[in-house]
Amino acid sequence: MKLIKKAKHFLCLDTSQKLLLLEAFYYLAYGRILKALPFSKVTPMLGEHMKESSMDEDSYETKTLRHISKAIYQMSRYTFWESECLVKAFAGMKMLERRCIESTLYLGTGKDENGNFIAHAWLRSGSTYVTGSEGMERFTVVGNFSKTLNNKGNRKGKR
Repeated sequence: MKLIKKAKHFLCLDTSQKLLLLEAFYYLAYGRILKALPFSKVTPMLGEHMKESSMDEDSYETKTLRHISKAIYQMSRYTFWESECLVKAFAGMKMLERRCIESTLYLGTGKDENGNFIAHAWLRSGSTYVTGSEGMERFTVVGNFSKTLNNKGNRKGKR
């Protein structure tokens, strides 16, 4: 019964929302595949190591970032594979790259309540945290990758 209710809700969304959710689903799958690969094979696709993208953003980007973040979090609940922090960050980075929006992926380590080693990933664009902002302050950044784009002025929706 819940599935039918969810399907009806999805069908009531406007076309742009449906497409964004489907794109998020696709890139979450892409992110899961990347996570399964050796990290040395993935790093060249992530951008410049130990660099950060700009903290600047405009109103077009802020609105787009909110929509992408929401779509990723919504769809991550419906994937039949694990879609946790790193997978979400990979998906977000690819979705932003498609829109010529710069981003920085952060990798952090820390310890849980029992003293066990844990890791976390989050994605920032401008001053907005697109994915993984929950609990990121508990982690020490051990690496980051900046996806800066030279054709920023040529993005869709800009003059």
